Amino acid sequence: MHLRSSSFADGAVISGVHTFCVPAAEGHVCLGANRNPHLAWREAPAGTRSFVVLCHDPDVPSRGDDVNQEGRLVPADLPRVDFFHWVLVDLPETQMEIAEGSHSSEVTPNGKPGPDRPDGSRHGLNDYTGWFAGDAQMKGQYFGYDGPCPPWNDSIRHRYVFTVYALDVHRLTVTGAFTGQDVRNAMHGHILAQASLTVTYSLNPTIPA
Repeated sequence: MHLRSSSFADGAVISGVHTFCVPAAEGHVCLGANRNPHLAWREAPAGTRSFVVLCHDPDVPSRGDDVNQEGRLVPADLPRVDFFHWVLVDLPETQMEIAEGSHSSEVTPNGKPGPDRPDGSRHGLNDYTGWFAGDAQMKGQYFGYDGPCPPWNDSIRHRYVFTVYALDVHRLTVTGAFTGQDVRNAMHGHILAQASLTVTYSLNPTIPA
């Protein structure tokens, strides 16, 4: 299976058009355009019944002690964990493309609705749901796509992995406000093929582009 995007090339730096936050002269960051990127795939194997799309950042700090703290730096050797930015399941086997901006076109405080979509697919919760849980102005259920916003004082550039999975089932056995990890668990034994694109991003002005 092959995955491409007109929004970025594999290995490139993702544009602020597709990010939750962009650098700012004051306050370190401000909100980005937060448009989901274009994705298109081909050569799905025979027997494909649906597709799943996941985007995750494997470079999120495992502890938040230093995150976005003045005068401090998130160390490069800190263990890292996954953070899901997009969880989308039950795309029909006839769909081979997602248009830019069709699933997100701005930052939506308190999150976007879900899980059901008009075409029968479903959005899961992304991990901004947990990140903003203690923020009165932003807390809510964040379904669908919300783009990168790594710590502005992180010493490493983050990677964002967009993966399309071809499955042998029409509907994945996840219910309610499911998460990216729920989807990973439910896909076990049902993946016929997969393809990924990886982009990078940093909000730390000391890290070269």
